[in-house]
Amino acid sequence: MGKEIDEVLIHSDEMGWREKSIPGLSEKMLWRDEDTGASIALIRFKKGVGIPSKHVHASNQFMYLLSGAYAYTESGILLQPNSFYWNPKGNVHGPTEAVEDTIFLEIFDGPHYPQRPDFYTDDKDAR
Repeated sequence: MGKEIDEVLIHSDEMGWREKSIPGLSEKMLWRDEDTGASIALIRFKKGVGIPSKHVHASNQFMYLLSGAYAYTESGILLQPNSFYWNPKGNVHGPTEAVEDTIFLEIFDGPHYPQRPDFYTDDKDAR
């Protein structure tokens, strides 16, 4: 039997951003549980970029805004630095737009989507 992992330290500033299929949207995946789909990632939106349509998640979504400003355009919710946002599993939300260049920490406690939304052209972008 192999050694269990005791601790992990990641220097996210040494990681590259992975571009997603929406131009101006990228991620740094910090942790993922391949069995459950749960994940922790840094997400970056360039100013003016967002999720173009309403959508639903297959698990709880948690976001902590580190820098910038990020708007849920239909509901009027505006995330600013130090904002914490929780979107419960199954809740329809969106569309969104980055009001400024924006970075947030995003956590899912399970899989992101019940199926890949139309705004992504790559299955990896919906994980």
